[in-house]
Amino acid sequence: MKLIGKPLGLVLLLSLAGCGGSSETAGVADPGNEPSTPEEPTTPEPPTDPIDPSCLSPKVLSISQASDDGNHKVGYGPENSIDGNYDSESRWSSEGIGKQITYSLSSPSIVTSINLYWLNNTSRFAYYDLAISTDNLQWQDVVTGGMSDKATGNAEVITLTDELIENVQYLRLTGNGNSESNWNSVIEVTAEGCNDEVITEPVEDLNPSLPPSGNFDLQDWYLSIPTDTDNSGTADSIKESELNNGYENSEYFYTGADGGMVFKTPIYGYKTSANTTYVRTELREMLRRGDTSISTQGVNKNNWVFSSAPSSAQNNAGGVNGELFATLAVNHVTTTGEDYQIGRVIIGQIHANDDEPIRLYYRKLPNNDKGAIYFAHESRNQSDDDWVEMIGSRSNTASNPSDGIALDEKFSYRIKVVANTLSVTIIREGKADVSASYDMSDSAYDDPDQYMYFKAGVYNQNKSGDVDDYVQATFYALSNTHQGYNP
Repeated sequence: MKLIGKPLGLVLLLSLAGCGGSSETAGVADPGNEPSTPEEPTTPEPPTDPIDPSCLSPKVLSISQASDDGNHKVGYGPENSIDGNYDSESRWSSEGIGKQITYSLSSPSIVTSINLYWLNNTSRFAYYDLAISTDNLQWQDVVTGGMSDKATGNAEVITLTDELIENVQYLRLTGNGNSESNWNSVIEVTAEGCNDEVITEPVEDLNPSLPPSGNFDLQDWYLSIPTDTDNSGTADSIKESELNNGYENSEYFYTGADGGMVFKTPIYGYKTSANTTYVRTELREMLRRGDTSISTQGVNKNNWVFSSAPSSAQNNAGGVNGELFATLAVNHVTTTGEDYQIGRVIIGQIHANDDEPIRLYYRKLPNNDKGAIYFAHESRNQSDDDWVEMIGSRSNTASNPSDGIALDEKFSYRIKVVANTLSVTIIREGKADVSASYDMSDSAYDDPDQYMYFKAGVYNQNKSGDVDDYVQATFYALSNTHQGYNP
């Protein structure tokens, strides 16, 4: 995978929690020093003199992994520190001098400041060290022998100026106890800076002479394509190793003239199963990375689960929570067929056992210059989907969306799940991000048997148009990250 382009501003969000009290032992909290639930933290102001003008608009960067030395309090491991839950019972807690927690950012970044939100910081001091790294091997100290500011209860802002380095991938916080005990108790860490996830210039690093796998790491995907070379009666599936070893199809899946990965799907073609209504050229996430001894289905190392699922499911899965990031341009949509089907295509999904926590749509009607973006959430507990419009309208008679996305216009999407919270962000150069979230607490995807996988490509949502009509999109960046998943 290659992620390229100009840096854009961001805010790196990590959630951490801890506890205090020298009498706390594994599984037992000192009732006299039980941590209190913090007030809702205030977001630190962005730097007044950022290193790059493109840092002026902070954006969220997710954390793909959190880890420690394993000597945390039972039930309060590192996974709790990135679940977005500010309750004191959702925390990372570790006793002792020199206890460390390390975070891997989803992409290399320029870091301009790091902000620490300590538990009970109005009544005690926390002692700590802080470092950053590009490779998890060589570390650059940001703070040594640090002591928190016992003041307002707001974040403690640590500005990186001379210490600033590019391509930061890792943050490491070392806890050295607090002024009351040896317990390390931090609730949240945020950072500000820039990353390069959004492509804003012609892509020079994508080589048009290479197959898609020459420009993208496709080892943890397989491809569904609307052909039937094996005479099975259903669409062909190109498994991980074959796909990542130069596979391409000159009609449906190939490298474009600008080096992008092209997906094209007709209205009529072979489908993935007898129960599937529409035709697709689409990638399906495969965390097993070619290890065919692992089944494609089930709560196993090929699939991922929510952090709201039981711990047994999290231990068995290939990852916990997830983020799908893509940069693409939709090149063509259907213009013929039934009114409710014209112009719509699914460009990203989360699929569960039988249902879809999210289907992300792009839709452009024939008389409009620009297209809309919206998503559907399918709950396991209700028959009808819930729809969330983000840009424009999904209506069959929608007017031209003033802030819509034209064909061939590059944009990015980020689909992210933390516990039962689903969030979607649409990112475009020179425009404010458009974000939406959905609470999946009542959708039953946190049941112990529910497993997830991402999908990306073009899933044509028209089955009634002319035989030569089609959908097409070109992808310029694609990444999938999960806690505990190390490709």
